[in-house]
Amino acid sequence: MAVRKLLVANRGEIAVRIVRAARDLGIPTVQVHSEADANMAAVRLADEAVEIGPPQASKSYLDVEAILKAARDTGADAIHPGYGFLAENADFADAVEAAGLTFVGPTGDTIRLMGDKAAARAQAQKAGVPTVPGSDGVVSDMDDAGRLAAEIGFPVMIKAAAGGGGRGIRVAGTPEEFARLAPQAAQEAKAAFGNGGIYIEKVIERARHVEVQVLGDGHDVIHCWERECSLQRRRQKVWEEAPCVALDQETREQLCHAAADLARAVQYRGAGTVEFLYDDASGEFYFIEMNTRIQVEHPVTEMITGIDLVGEMLRIAGGGRLPHTQDQVKIRGHAIEVRINAEDPAKDFMPFPGTVEELATPDGPGVRFDSMLYRTYTVPPFYDSLLGKLIVWGETRHAALTRLGRALDELRIEGLPTTVPLFKALLATDELRRNDVHTRWLEPWLEANAHTIATENKGGQAA
Repeated sequence: MAVRKLLVANRGEIAVRIVRAARDLGIPTVQVHSEADANMAAVRLADEAVEIGPPQASKSYLDVEAILKAARDTGADAIHPGYGFLAENADFADAVEAAGLTFVGPTGDTIRLMGDKAAARAQAQKAGVPTVPGSDGVVSDMDDAGRLAAEIGFPVMIKAAAGGGGRGIRVAGTPEEFARLAPQAAQEAKAAFGNGGIYIEKVIERARHVEVQVLGDGHDVIHCWERECSLQRRRQKVWEEAPCVALDQETREQLCHAAADLARAVQYRGAGTVEFLYDDASGEFYFIEMNTRIQVEHPVTEMITGIDLVGEMLRIAGGGRLPHTQDQVKIRGHAIEVRINAEDPAKDFMPFPGTVEELATPDGPGVRFDSMLYRTYTVPPFYDSLLGKLIVWGETRHAALTRLGRALDELRIEGLPTTVPLFKALLATDELRRNDVHTRWLEPWLEANAHTIATENKGGQAA
């Protein structure tokens, strides 16, 4: 049965994106919000809004009972979790279904399986998908972990079995570093995710982060090709592109089909992302994890395929089947997304909540700005600093880069510093324009170019 009324259990730009996708399908929307978000854009756009708690996320956006009560009180029959907060919480997905509502995403069992990185790795191996050399599962004994790390060969990455967002991860280059860092990673994972399990992987020295967008209806799965997300700071993505121009067509098809095979093996439902490391030196790729939700960077895939991923999530949740066969999903052109955060890149990316005094957004062919902004909006200090995403499309990567420069020049956000100066500086970098980058490239570049970014930021008052 099609979704009749949708509750959006998130905030910010992704809430706006979901409300708009629902309205495109003629589905009424209910936007929940904290006290601090009473004036956010999604509240203004939705058909109804319900306050569910104080500013603290633990007492609002993470309050399962408050969200379910809002759904019952407004007659919503489905809940979209967006990304972050409860999006990859298997118990929340189960609670939504137990309440007789539809969770817009995979089942709780799928989230639980693929959210445990060690279990997901085992599932990938079972499906015949290449994995990074490492432990076969969770390692709990630190002495055993140290011996295994030595066998794998340093450097190794120590990773939390649960969670994501770069937390609970350490890189050890020697046995001594491993002995010091492994307990830290386990403690951080326990504090952040309630699960202190770790596993170990070999570090690929010059790796690209390449991820594949999959879409499933619980019966079959298609892939929507890949994205490259190698530009990262503290393991957080800042710039994404689709497709990955470093891949030849044969490797691209192998990687994407491997992702679809894995998603098919777990009877995946909804939109998800299978993430890989691609070794520039060997041309090999390795599975690292699966994100069982819509991703921040999903628009670049939409731009090159023409598929509305959020809209398809809603159709599938309502009982629909996949809208396309695999051979119908084609790549057209090249897309780039940059994340516009309320941060000052000249001051170690310090968050800067504040009021948007003036706003001018870019427009024209091949330009999209997904945001939560309007003039006079006050960015609250309680949540993630993401304000929006600037996405551009061009027939070629060169054309997309040129269009991005034009769009960044048109984008003006006054009243608080943003990450726009970072992207202007990156655009002038020969290595980036040649796509000669990898997952460890950005942080040294930032250190070497701090003065250029500070000059571009013009005192941090406008971008």
